[in-house]
Amino acid sequence: MIIFTHVKTTMMNRLFRIGSAIAVITTLFMSAACSLKSKPKNQNTIMIKNESEALTYELPSPSTKGEISLEETLANRRSRRTYTEESITARELSQILWAAYGITKPADNPRFMGGLRTAPSSGATYPLNIYVLAGNVSGIDPGVYRYVAEGHRIVRVIDRDLRDDLCTAAMNQEMIRKAAASLFYSATYSRTTERYGTRGSERYVCMDLGHSAQHVYLEAEALHLGTCAIGAFTDSEVKRVMQIPEEETPLYIMPVGKYTGR
Repeated sequence: MIIFTHVKTTMMNRLFRIGSAIAVITTLFMSAACSLKSKPKNQNTIMIKNESEALTYELPSPSTKGEISLEETLANRRSRRTYTEESITARELSQILWAAYGITKPADNPRFMGGLRTAPSSGATYPLNIYVLAGNVSGIDPGVYRYVAEGHRIVRVIDRDLRDDLCTAAMNQEMIRKAAASLFYSATYSRTTERYGTRGSERYVCMDLGHSAQHVYLEAEALHLGTCAIGAFTDSEVKRVMQIPEEETPLYIMPVGKYTGR
């Protein structure tokens, strides 16, 4: 009886250890699966530079959690016209561009140009084009870049700092020269007028611009940066400096930088 009891106890201990091991393995497997499931796809924690063709930066993935509330940004929002010589970061620029026109719901339909955006658009026609004039952005070579919402990246189209040139074309407004970067908006009106005719050109495109620009204001405020919407410039000179396609119409310049008196 003593031997039988000892054997039985030993077998029970072994079965208990095997069961415990299986439970641990199962828990680890489930935890890993949940972790993979909860991790957003295509999350870039760092910026990726690609020089295979045109210089391209895959920007860091934007954050959807801020340090201050929407109500605070609304209360504090102002047009900031005086900037320091400090740089802004690639992550800050990434966040600004995403707020302006980033994709929040990918879509395969080519009509949506990659997906639905942070800013509303009449009939999801997305007539706006956004360029970045980068002069003092840490980790990004100076130049003019086109923002590509699909893939959240910027592609260089001009390989030099044009802040002085754009400042001159915009009636010598010094904030363009001093800011670390500027967002430049143009519109391809045909994307909207093909569906809505003259109402698209007279109303809807400008409404789209207002939606997007306000997002830039609010995101800049949330990041403790400044911006100011500029519409006073010579169209032909701005088109010449920025070298935009003939079918694009210049609309806005929005300097972005660290402002004085913060």
